[in-house]
Amino acid sequence: MEIEIREEKGVIIVSLSGELQRQTAPGIQEKILPLIAPDCKILLDLSHVSYMSSAGLRLLLLFYRQIEEQHGHVVLTGLQEMVKDTMSITGFLEFFTAYNSVEEGTAALNQ
Repeated sequence: MEIEIREEKGVIIVSLSGELQRQTAPGIQEKILPLIAPDCKILLDLSHVSYMSSAGLRLLLLFYRQIEEQHGHVVLTGLQEMVKDTMSITGFLEFFTAYNSVEEGTAALNQ
């Protein structure tokens, strides 16, 4: 799993590539949880995530909850069909707002 973190227009953009599963989730968690700060705006670009296991879903839920505690905002972008189906079936899309592109997600966070 690869991770790229950058900031654009006041939004922290986290781009993930690969499979988000039991073996990769701890390393991703170690890198993204420190990004959470009061009133943060974080965009998770999942356009290159081909698979997400229950460990990946748990990581997203943990991330969401901690951002909420800090009164921050998080959006997802680029959900591939298989990942989107998994998140929809498990009810995870009720927690997150998803957009098709990084540009749309960034614009939504800056409104």
